[in-house]
Amino acid sequence: MSVNKILSALADDTRRSVIMKLREGRISSGDLAQHLEISPQALSYHLSKLKKADLIYETKERNFIFYELNLSVLGELIVWLDALKGGADNES
Repeated sequence: MSVNKILSALADDTRRSVIMKLREGRISSGDLAQHLEISPQALSYHLSKLKKADLIYETKERNFIFYELNLSVLGELIVWLDALKGGADNES
């Protein structure tokens, strides 16, 4: 996990909106673009950043691409953030 890539990906409002929508479950790229009211080209750019950070993954079914959260990476980020703030598991 690259914390820098994850934090960079999450620094953008649109990408955080994508993450929040994906909390509800799997969604097609077309439906996601419509929900966020952005062009497919703009969405593609943001999805690429999120995929490079391993925050989301895609599955292809017929002519559609669906996106979902990669919960394992989110879990790793939570552990990292907890260590940063001095979580109970990291006390000496």
